[in-house]
Amino acid sequence: MHQVPGLQRPISRRAFIAAAGAAGVGFVLYATGPGGERVALAQIPGGTLAPGDVTKFQTPLLIPPVMPRADTLPARGGKNIDYYEISMRQFAQQILPAGLPATTVWGYGAVASAKKQGLLLHNAPSLTIEARWNRPVRVKWINELVDEAGNHLPHLLPVDPTLHWANPPGGLDHRDSRPDFDGEPEPYDGPVPIVTHVHGAVGVGDESDGYAEAWYLPDAQDIPGGYATEGTWYDFFAGKAEAGFGAEWGPGFATFQYPNDQRASTIWYHDHTLGMTRLNVYAGPAGFFLIRGGPHGDDAVIDDRSGTTAVLPGPAPKENDKFPPNKTYYEIPIAVQDRSFNDDGSLFYPDTREFFDGIVGPYIPDGEFSPIWNPEFFGNMLIANGNTWPFQVVEQRRYRLRFLNGCQSRFLILDFSGIPGVEVWQIGNEGGFLAAPVNLSADHAGQVLLGLAERADLIVDFTNVPLGNHVLGNLGPDEPFGGGVPGVDFDAADPESTGQVLEFRVVPAVGPDPTTPPQHLVLPALAPLPAETVTRPLALIEKMGMGVDANGDPLEGPVEALLGTVEGGVLAERLWMDEVSENPAVGATEVWEFVNATGDAHPMHVHEVAFEVVNREGLVLADDDEIAEPVQPDGVVTPPEPWETGVKDTVIAYPGQVTRVRATFAHPGQYVWHCHIVEHEDNEMMRPYRIGPEQPGQPSGSP
Repeated sequence: MHQVPGLQRPISRRAFIAAAGAAGVGFVLYATGPGGERVALAQIPGGTLAPGDVTKFQTPLLIPPVMPRADTLPARGGKNIDYYEISMRQFAQQILPAGLPATTVWGYGAVASAKKQGLLLHNAPSLTIEARWNRPVRVKWINELVDEAGNHLPHLLPVDPTLHWANPPGGLDHRDSRPDFDGEPEPYDGPVPIVTHVHGAVGVGDESDGYAEAWYLPDAQDIPGGYATEGTWYDFFAGKAEAGFGAEWGPGFATFQYPNDQRASTIWYHDHTLGMTRLNVYAGPAGFFLIRGGPHGDDAVIDDRSGTTAVLPGPAPKENDKFPPNKTYYEIPIAVQDRSFNDDGSLFYPDTREFFDGIVGPYIPDGEFSPIWNPEFFGNMLIANGNTWPFQVVEQRRYRLRFLNGCQSRFLILDFSGIPGVEVWQIGNEGGFLAAPVNLSADHAGQVLLGLAERADLIVDFTNVPLGNHVLGNLGPDEPFGGGVPGVDFDAADPESTGQVLEFRVVPAVGPDPTTPPQHLVLPALAPLPAETVTRPLALIEKMGMGVDANGDPLEGPVEALLGTVEGGVLAERLWMDEVSENPAVGATEVWEFVNATGDAHPMHVHEVAFEVVNREGLVLADDDEIAEPVQPDGVVTPPEPWETGVKDTVIAYPGQVTRVRATFAHPGQYVWHCHIVEHEDNEMMRPYRIGPEQPGQPSGSP
């Protein structure tokens, strides 16, 4: 586990010190009072449904079926295109165990050529898109957040309109902005914008990347007059899609295309609307997108005993499989998320800033604090593949489990150490196979650290696990994460709730295991990136403000999470609306340095590219244990963790350190980089960047 130098030192610590942001029953928040003393705030519940009232391990783990294609399209050059029509809808789903109420959620699902196959359609998480290397996928993404009468549905969760957000009520002139208000506004309850991002897609055109200002409303019959129905970049990207691959865009939909010419990898898709990602994703829409084949696919893995192709655990779900399946799967994708619920089964998400740290104002427009936005959110229950605390029957043999951290703000430390006899190896991360298998059981206490949006491709060997029921634990904290060792540097998750993920029910193997032991796997060779020509120091910053608590006493807390640049050793804040400051040349290889001047670890994601993790280095601290100015590294350099070898799209940037990644920026266009704590990216911790020159006709006055 990564031990961050100086973890115990308050490096630009936020006002709530150690336990801030915890959302489960029984956790206590702390704030800094006017004299600097640590002041306990009220205990913070989640929803009205307590975790202890939810029976665990009653529901079998859903293994997501494969998304059915609508068609196969011929294309010039002989590469056929897999075509999908996928919509986002609202529906009821049994997330809690049977006997408790269903939950209204949103999810993606196929709208063509699917019902005849008898498949589960719309679901949260959604069906898996199975893609082949070098075979394009085209998706018509449809916003169907309307009722049966064709009228728009309001959001399931409270929408804070004081952020820099999509802002449909602003019309063409003020969409994608931070509005001005004369008084404290009510939560937005109008039609919901969406735009889908395939997280980890490399080489995709910017028109298909899910740019945060390319959102669109549903094609509802009751859109209020004067509303913008599309984001600032929608029309420009629609023209690019039509010219580039003949795709049609229209009311309530956009059509994106993914080349899939990257390494075989575990990527995923989710909403990415400006200032609303936290809410839209929490409502449910997300799914796996697996790229298979090619020179770095499964067939390129070698068994070192024979020199022949290795055998990895399988099968995985395939298109046209029955649902429920009539076969046993040995490769299973697992999305772990955190949620809170109310007694009626509805999702709970806070409707006031007071929930987070007790700050009751002054709220915008009388002060700096947004009235609803919470700097982080920690659900008090874990769900895996759409159910609270499910179980999975496994045989005494090897399985391939692809894990995704799909939580809001919660870092996960998956803990297999409580399962006797288990052996866990990591063979891949976001960008595909690692340089070599990593024995997590022998060398890392059977623990898997996953920042937000990170993935881990694991071989889990149950051969020597005793028959019976065994729980996969989680040691990641119920609070902001800064690195360190669970139980030493921070309290691990509540062992009775968020400290449990799912239950494995181990049964005898039904036959011999034909798979290659992971210690004998030779993974596909990695091609190193060219040497960099530019190094960009980039800043991770937190803006603090002074508010008051319910008694009128002063209380400091975060106002925004920010990105910026480091100029002459000085941190320079930049907002989403500011001009592009990161502009790599087409084909350039650069090192980006994430200089973390906050008290939290941030999972940093760069769209469009896969990168190498170069190293991490500490920052010089002043006598008061704050980061010294001018900012400078301290010479203590650590290499990437073993599970960070290969290529990645998301990296943990620890507090008080500079984290360096190297990437080649091969395709021109307008993209973004951001923190994947979704509450952060929704309030200024996201920046646009451009590869190559400005594009003719691109929106003016927009970042």
